[in-house]
Amino acid sequence: MCAAAASAAAIGATSVRDTIEERVRACTVCHGNEGRATSDGYYPRIAGKPAGYLFNQLVNFREGRRRNATMTYLVSNLPDAYLQEIAGYFSTQHPPYPAPQAVQVPAPVLERGRLLATQGDVNRNIPACAACHGEMLTGVAPAVPGLLGLPRDYLNSQFGAWRIGARHAAAPDCMAEVTRRLSVEDSSAVAAYLASRAVPANAAPAIAHSKKPPLDCGSTAPSRGAP
Repeated sequence: MCAAAASAAAIGATSVRDTIEERVRACTVCHGNEGRATSDGYYPRIAGKPAGYLFNQLVNFREGRRRNATMTYLVSNLPDAYLQEIAGYFSTQHPPYPAPQAVQVPAPVLERGRLLATQGDVNRNIPACAACHGEMLTGVAPAVPGLLGLPRDYLNSQFGAWRIGARHAAAPDCMAEVTRRLSVEDSSAVAAYLASRAVPANAAPAIAHSKKPPLDCGSTAPSRGAP
């Protein structure tokens, strides 16, 4: 009995360091070490994303604008200050990107995706992805995410979520508006193109837009709470 009591006391005395690295372990279980993503196509890379964007998404999960049971459970009772700390941590992580996975689609589909991503479609009032997400598609600080280095499955799932109303952002919800203008074939082509692109050596988000974005987006505020 004495030995058992001593063992229990030793276990109770074991402490976990109170560091941000320890506190985000619940995040890295799915999103990979440092938030670099895993081979599962539905867990995106969060490392290096702008802190404002990451914070906004955590708030969106907490407030029900994005739907994922695990994410909602994890953040449902966390205050803004804690969410900002989590977002700030992952925004400073810059592990290397893996090579893009092979995308098996016909060349005309990739070309359609390239045109929509880089030029848009003026006739249908569809802005280019690059007009908001930066000329290099690596995001714009403080709150616009990069689009490269994301799995095709994840990109398609997010287009689908916007299309059916399962994902929202603070109003005006510009991505929901853009998605409504895209056909399913269009969004699939964009996802294939983006997933096929290698991430440039300098993958940091741009400091500012080179031109005024074509749409007003409520989600671009760096510290947006509930609407």
